Amino acid sequence: MELDNIYGKLKNHTPKILGSENFSKYSVLLPLIKKEDEIHVLFEVRSLALRRQPGEICFPGGRIDPNDTDEKGAAIRETVEELGLHKKDITKVLPIDYLISPYGMIIYPFVGWITRLEDIKVNPSEVGEIFTVPLSFFLSAPPEIYKVNFRAEPEQNFPMDLLVGGQNYQWRPRQLEEYFYVYEDKVIWGLTARILSHFIDILQ
Repeated sequence: MELDNIYGKLKNHTPKILGSENFSKYSVLLPLIKKEDEIHVLFEVRSLALRRQPGEICFPGGRIDPNDTDEKGAAIRETVEELGLHKKDITKVLPIDYLISPYGMIIYPFVGWITRLEDIKVNPSEVGEIFTVPLSFFLSAPPEIYKVNFRAEPEQNFPMDLLVGGQNYQWRPRQLEEYFYVYEDKVIWGLTARILSHFIDILQ
């Protein structure tokens, strides 16, 4: 291959996260709403009929479909489907930092404003219930953070003899931080808590 061919290939390449084509891509909306003259954050409790993470607390959201205009469109569509709203009921939708999960997902979070709590009619096949928490609670109560340790376990036929150190190779330890907020009888944790904490960091 000639040098001009190499530079031509590089010039026409748009950088992205290496391996991102193998990641599942999701969008979520962190909904804000006015309640009792105060801004609240709205949460869903996932239906117990769901196969994945039944009963857990989350934000409206889901996998990005090929028909979605973009990540923002996917977040709005999922919120409309799960909360029984119209697009016009969701305004001021803005992105915050996206998140790369160690479980093979890229999550695109957005913050949006829901006009009226009374307009919400949850989809019972996906949502068991909704609840709100005053934003002031999160501004004054930092999350508790705990670490999950991962240990490297190469598969049985891994070529350890090709590594410097062989069987004694020192794998780099890996830790995952899990965030927890506890409000009354509700436990908000995992990716939902991580996104929420990032949002609060931006505000502060």
